[in-house]
Amino acid sequence: MNPPPRRAASLRQSLEALTGGRVSASELVQETLYRAEDTQRRLRAFAAIPHAQASAAAAESDRRYAAGRPRPLEGLPIGVKDLIDTRGIETRYGSPAFVGHIPDADAAVVRRLVEQGAIVVGKTTTHEFAWGVTTASEAFGDTLHPSDPQRSPGGSSGGAAVAIADGVVAAGLGTDTGGSVRIPAALCGVTGFKPSYGALPTQGIFPLAASLDHPGLLGAGVDDVALLAEALGIGTSACGERMNGELRVGVICGIAPVRPATEIASAFAVAADRLASVFRMEELAEPKAAEVFDGAFDAFARIVLAEGALVHFSRHDPDWIASHYGAETIGRLERAKALRMDDYAQAQQVRRAFATGLGRLMAGHRFIVLPTTPCTAPRIGEEDMAIGDWSGSMREALMRYTAPFNLAGCPSISIPLRRSAGALPAGLQVVGRPGDDAALLHVARQMEQHLHATPSPSPPVHRGMQ
Repeated sequence: MNPPPRRAASLRQSLEALTGGRVSASELVQETLYRAEDTQRRLRAFAAIPHAQASAAAAESDRRYAAGRPRPLEGLPIGVKDLIDTRGIETRYGSPAFVGHIPDADAAVVRRLVEQGAIVVGKTTTHEFAWGVTTASEAFGDTLHPSDPQRSPGGSSGGAAVAIADGVVAAGLGTDTGGSVRIPAALCGVTGFKPSYGALPTQGIFPLAASLDHPGLLGAGVDDVALLAEALGIGTSACGERMNGELRVGVICGIAPVRPATEIASAFAVAADRLASVFRMEELAEPKAAEVFDGAFDAFARIVLAEGALVHFSRHDPDWIASHYGAETIGRLERAKALRMDDYAQAQQVRRAFATGLGRLMAGHRFIVLPTTPCTAPRIGEEDMAIGDWSGSMREALMRYTAPFNLAGCPSISIPLRRSAGALPAGLQVVGRPGDDAALLHVARQMEQHLHATPSPSPPVHRGMQ
């Protein structure tokens, strides 16, 4: 294990330093670029580091501060996932097929942040076309975990999570189709937020599965994510709401058949008990919860396979794909050829039933909490794994607890669980109802504060519905 990764100042701390004149945007950006190069050499978290462009943007921010007209995010360095278009900066979508591709326009989410003064200091690595959960790459080399380079940081927004955990930036843009923001956030010990489906535009983002794709945010803490979310139009209307006392929060300890590993179950139970001092935590009965989630992951997998294949076969001939794409993506597309339209239709039917069932499950609870992943970071190259009496693919294990909420379009966020010194990170996932993004961010901030405060006695979790 490596020493604990360094951490960058929070976005709010950096804004205060910039506004107070304690640091210039140019100084902040140059230090960030230096750290990015160092992290790239050690952990391969960046696909591109635009020195000239970032430096020019920082100089403009300094001029705005000097003139007394800074924008809301003036001079703040951010990372942007390599799946998301950035004007004038190489964007290869994690694929050797797009080396040298330079977009002539920013994606909508990038444009909104840049127009408010944020500075793109790097394109963070992704699995090829975001179609994977490890941020591994035969063409460019695997992105490595910041605490243990023998392990995967998760994916597909793995580069962003590593860059934040290693102290390069405090926040960045990612995407989440089945957990691609929340999984690496949990495995690397940072925060990952997937808004409600449709809350943020996907224009300028290479699609994986259109009906499941969500732009997402990663940050060192909830406040970093919330600051960018507000800049993107996800408001803070819930800030004045009462989010404690009698607020009922449903607790799901695991999703069958993948039970959480012992260390995850233990850390999650401690967290639930700590939160019970503030919220009314009620464990959702196993039979009822299990019935709701039954079949959801398989439906998700079929939808991704079908919609992903549609993206690529509509753009390129099979021969071109075979000669330009990586072997893993080619294999997925070959499997997709065996799908029938009826398979896709049935998967969407299961999806609708799941969304209805989840809505009923959450009827008495504004939020639910569960582990983000059932295990800690897997070893690089580990394709199959066993957790308790379950065995299967590493991909299924990592996505089993996150993908259902893409199916339902619910906002969800992963915040770090409290861990002992030397233990690998793990995450607690908080899920809200579709459209309740601002309230979710507000309650997540409260939960983060209580989970990482000095321990104090707390009542046990209520068992069963009341």
